[in-house]
Amino acid sequence: MIADVTIRLAVPVDAQSIALLSRDLIEYGLHWGWHTERVAKAIAAPDMNVAVAGPEGSPFAFGIMEYHDEHAHLVLFAVKPERQRQGVGSVLLHWLETVARTAGAQRIQVEARQANLEARSFYNEHGYHERAIDRAMYSSRVDGVLLEKWLRVRQAPPSDA
Repeated sequence: MIADVTIRLAVPVDAQSIALLSRDLIEYGLHWGWHTERVAKAIAAPDMNVAVAGPEGSPFAFGIMEYHDEHAHLVLFAVKPERQRQGVGSVLLHWLETVARTAGAQRIQVEARQANLEARSFYNEHGYHERAIDRAMYSSRVDGVLLEKWLRVRQAPPSDA
C-alpha cells in the first residue's frame, strides 16, 4: 500500500517533535543524543536533509540524511506506530533515496539495532543488504546491523581493446 502523503523538508518548528520521536522510537533505552538543538542544526546543515511527513510542528514521520562525496548516510528514520504499515515509511524513504541519487550518491548506508527485526525487514524489502553486525554499536552495549543500498553501479574503466 502506498500512502497518499506529502513529504516536505523540515522547518525549525519541527525540531522538537523530531527529537521526541527519535528519543521514543529510536533511542529508547540509550543516551538521548538527538535532542532538539541537534535536530535544529541538522535542519539548517547544508550537507543534510531532514524530511518529514505531517503538519508543521507535529510530523508523524521523519528521516535525516547526511551527504558525503560518494554516499549518503540515513542517520535517523522513524514513523509513529499508529502510522506504520500504511506506506508512509516507503514514501518517505523513496523521497530520500531520490534526493540522494540526484545529489550523486552511489549508495546509502543505514544502521539498525540487531534486535529490531521490523526495521531490518523494512530496509531489506526496499533493497538494502545487511553488510555486517557491529557489536556494542549503540551506547557500547547494544548490537547494530549495518545496511547498504547501491543506487548506481560503478562503471568499469574502458578497456584498451
